[in-house]
Amino acid sequence: MNVSYMAHVSGKVQGVYFRASSQQIAIDHGLSGYARNLTDGGVEVLMCGEEHNINKMLEWLAHGPPEAEVEHIESKQVPWQEHHFFAIS
Repeated sequence: MNVSYMAHVSGKVQGVYFRASSQQIAIDHGLSGYARNLTDGGVEVLMCGEEHNINKMLEWLAHGPPEAEVEHIESKQVPWQEHHFFAIS
């Protein structure tokens, strides 16, 4: 079943290739959506696709790339959004 989830990741997640790495993991799992930096120093990630693939992405977001230091992640299901690719903004 296709679903959409929004995640807010905080910690040392900017300037450590978090968004680019998120994009590659999302593509690997067939997800669309986006990753973008937030003014509070966190990263917002929208994931759209099969729920089991989103769960894999959420597991990865909990630690991120090697340079990241994830302190906290909040995620929630949101209404379905149609995206055709995974963007970085």
